[in-house]
Amino acid sequence: MIPLSGGLTAGVIVYLTLYVFKADAGDEKMQEIAAAIRQGAMAFLRRQYSTIAMLSIVVAVILGLITKEGWHTSLSFILGAACSALSGFIGMYVSVNANLRTASAARNSLNAALQMSFRGGAVTGLAVTALSLLGVAGLFYGFGGFTHPKEAPLLIVGFGFGASFVALFAQLGGGIYTKAADVGADLVGKVEAGIPEDDARNPAVVADLVGDNVGDCAGRGADLFESTAAENIGAMILGIALYPAFGVNGILFPLVARAFGLLASVAGIFFVKTREEKDPMGALNFGYAITTILAIISMYFVTDQMINVNGSGLYFFGCALVGVVTSYLFVLVTQYYTDWSYRPVKEIAHSCKTGPATTIITGFAVGLESTVLPVIIISAAVLVSHYLGVLSGLEGGGVYGTAVATMGMLSTCAFILAMDTFGPITDNAGGIAEMSSQPEHVRNRTDLLDGCGNTTKAITKGYAIGSAALATFLLFSAYLDEVQILDKAFNRVVDIGKPEVFIGGFLGAMLVYLFTSTAIKAVGKTAEVVIEEVRRQFREIKGIMEGTAKPDYATCVDLVTKGALKAMVLPGVLVVAVPIIVGVILKAEAAAAFLMVATMTGVLMALLLNNGGGAWDNAKKYIELGSFGGKGSEAHKASVVGDTVGDPFKDTAGPSIHVLIKLLSTITLVLASLFV
Repeated sequence: MIPLSGGLTAGVIVYLTLYVFKADAGDEKMQEIAAAIRQGAMAFLRRQYSTIAMLSIVVAVILGLITKEGWHTSLSFILGAACSALSGFIGMYVSVNANLRTASAARNSLNAALQMSFRGGAVTGLAVTALSLLGVAGLFYGFGGFTHPKEAPLLIVGFGFGASFVALFAQLGGGIYTKAADVGADLVGKVEAGIPEDDARNPAVVADLVGDNVGDCAGRGADLFESTAAENIGAMILGIALYPAFGVNGILFPLVARAFGLLASVAGIFFVKTREEKDPMGALNFGYAITTILAIISMYFVTDQMINVNGSGLYFFGCALVGVVTSYLFVLVTQYYTDWSYRPVKEIAHSCKTGPATTIITGFAVGLESTVLPVIIISAAVLVSHYLGVLSGLEGGGVYGTAVATMGMLSTCAFILAMDTFGPITDNAGGIAEMSSQPEHVRNRTDLLDGCGNTTKAITKGYAIGSAALATFLLFSAYLDEVQILDKAFNRVVDIGKPEVFIGGFLGAMLVYLFTSTAIKAVGKTAEVVIEEVRRQFREIKGIMEGTAKPDYATCVDLVTKGALKAMVLPGVLVVAVPIIVGVILKAEAAAAFLMVATMTGVLMALLLNNGGGAWDNAKKYIELGSFGGKGSEAHKASVVGDTVGDPFKDTAGPSIHVLIKLLSTITLVLASLFV
């Protein structure tokens, strides 16, 4: 099933890519704008990946020298980093070509634009999941999985570390880029100059559109690649403990489950279609429902055939069902807090009537409130899946049950990621339509899709946080197992009453706050440079506002690129260095406390930032569609300020935090031998 699923998915990726590239590319003006976006995005990616490659080589050499697995860890680290980078590159390459064709398709119908943007996004979702599956499976067999299945999973932990390492820098650098450009464009263009969003007269508008791709396509692709890779490896390691009951099936189950989930997502993608008068979000939800149903059916088959000993398969299917339901609930809760159809966003929009201060107060309160239901859902998922695993009667079944639940949650990953990449494609399409002066009905269609895209991007972030929380629990269990193997005196108990263990946990919480601070400040500093440049061009290039002179887009793109790449280094180094220092000085038990407290703090912080930022964004969109005075009103100006505050929350710090907590898990797992 693993090579069959991977091969079939590769064929679908080729088909969807041809579908995008064969479509109408619009008029000359649209093509000129899209070319500028494409060139800026690819230039940034080349420079970013060059920086990441140098850092990765240094880390790989160090791992080869200090880890007990030596070259196995180094090789798997490099392969994980390379596959993560490749998945982000593939997704972004298709996305920067799908944006133009979506804008062109919007001239014909809403359904044509929806299918073009979603199928373009699906390339990212399928490529990321397939590369993760084939990479882990290939390393497992390459490192002796046929002959030594119990040893091979421990040799490929570096793959997850490499994927996490690249994902952190890709998400962080892309997030700083996209939001610095967005803030610079909005504050000077919309607030100071009073021109519309995506107006061709704004010198930062191309940098803003480039940012949507490097942050939400390349960055999120690398993010969810490392999610699937790390969680596959963690579940495989936990399967070693059940080898007496399941044999190699318990180790290979995560990969086979992922293969079936990939096929379920492929089927769901082709069910997404809408009518002119319908809400496109309904079409996306229908496709997701189809994917979910198929994933549940396939999960029953896989659990029954692979991990069914004395009726245990039914209990583990229950665990998988818990994961699928958890995924669906996360989507619903995130949609509730970020979609303008519901109370939270409407409350923020209403508060905009009384100015920016009340807008920020209400939005921050909504972000805080949005942490409650996700924590309850995650807690229930861990508790129920663990209980069902215990009921299987197998030793170690409880922890393995949580791993199966994680596999269930990630079974729809490819479709969810397609919905995420759909967001920046529609955002770019709207910008291209606006800048090329398309008729109002075209812009209305792209606005409608863009509003859905804001919601789907928020949904993906919520989904990624939920999966990160479950994944960290199973990776934490895998870490305790490895420490116990290295130190027979360790009994898997982490005593928070010990001073060094308490300090380890305290430092874990601190790291989340420090990382968030550095990420948000990086956006602010880079945005300051953009703001000054945009003001300079408005002041010195005569005729920009009248449309008789063309702004210097390239200078803004270059300034943001340099600023983002420079600013991403410090937060990234912090995340790698601090857990190693804690583990080496305070030892393994303190490192365990560091990991778990950082995870809990990080999940709450990421929920606050992602949902609060997403709600501010859609409150602005809600007003722009005509509520509370519409575009140009005082409420609209206040909503722009709220959206600007929320930008680094939801697109820089928030998405980077759930990469952070998984990177901490893989670092501690890879370097456990140094902490004993």
